[in-house]
Amino acid sequence: MSTKLPVHAVTTALFSVDAERVFDAWLDTDLIGQFMFGPGLRDETIVRLTNEPRVGGKFSFVVSRQREEVNHTGEYIEIDRPRRLVFTWTIEGDDSPVSLVVIEIASIVDGCELTLTHEMASGWEDFVERSKMAWGKMLDKLTEILYDGQGKGRI
Repeated sequence: MSTKLPVHAVTTALFSVDAERVFDAWLDTDLIGQFMFGPGLRDETIVRLTNEPRVGGKFSFVVSRQREEVNHTGEYIEIDRPRRLVFTWTIEGDDSPVSLVVIEIASIVDGCELTLTHEMASGWEDFVERSKMAWGKMLDKLTEILYDGQGKGRI
């Protein structure tokens, strides 16, 4: 259930693996450390990734960027495997309001399509393109991780 914050950044990706595998990647800290964070994605080091993948469960993804620790935190609002995942998203200690990430996955022939909507508060309109680029980069990395060049997942 979404609160429908007014500012939306929407990104989509196609995967050649089934919806269950794509969905599960969003809850697996080993994979999160490969497609959302770390040196394979940007100039940073993973400090700690913790996750309670259940409705009401919380996560904390701590990375070090330019000698400063950044803690991405949130809470799972909805988990409907393999179709829908909704969680809050914020950076600890940042004055930005909590946002919402809605991931919807639909099975298609030979794989699935993922649509990620990052819902943000009013005043964040200037952040939409940056958000789309950041999530798009993560989705591209996830596509790479799950694809072995022959349509079979590597995990």
